[in-house]
Amino acid sequence: MGELHRVDDSLMVDVNHLAWHTAWLHTPLVGYAHYGVVLFAALLLGGVFLARNSPSRRLAAAGWTPLAMFIALGLNQPLGRWVAEPRPYQTHPWLLVLASRTSDFSFPSDHAVMAGAVAAGLLLVSRWLGTIASVAAGVMAFSRVYIGAHYPWDVVGGLLLAAVVTVLGWLLLQKPLTALTEWLRHQRPLQAGFAQISPSLQREE
Repeated sequence: MGELHRVDDSLMVDVNHLAWHTAWLHTPLVGYAHYGVVLFAALLLGGVFLARNSPSRRLAAAGWTPLAMFIALGLNQPLGRWVAEPRPYQTHPWLLVLASRTSDFSFPSDHAVMAGAVAAGLLLVSRWLGTIASVAAGVMAFSRVYIGAHYPWDVVGGLLLAAVVTVLGWLLLQKPLTALTEWLRHQRPLQAGFAQISPSLQREE
């Protein structure tokens, strides 16, 4: 464990050294590190859009992805309190810190958990969309280390936690979620029928 911490610390120092010498990257990476969640929200919507006319299993996977993300984030909170790892800037006061300083714990990274869950879930929906999300998740993980908010292990741990929750949950819930999606799809004709009947009833009144 001690060796792992030394490697993790060394990598964090290397990335921070890069940040000192790449001022031109500060604005885009800081912006992405804080607001990249908007991109992942768009990717989630894209997954549903792509799967809307696909087999129910694929649409169920698109619906499972945001649910898996929230479950992984929920599990991340007690895990972070249990590990209780301080932020890099709390133990290395000389770091270049481009992030807003917070008092919450460093491991695992919430942003990495969010990004990892979306990437893993979308790989179940679409290979190319999942690949885009995976690249976006990798950039998010790097950006969180770059701005001094996390150690490398924090973001790697977040990505792994999210992937395990998403994939394991899908393996366990795939059949009931697909069945529920199929059932909901069969409700569309009924909804359309009610929509047509309602104006007629209003005219009769």
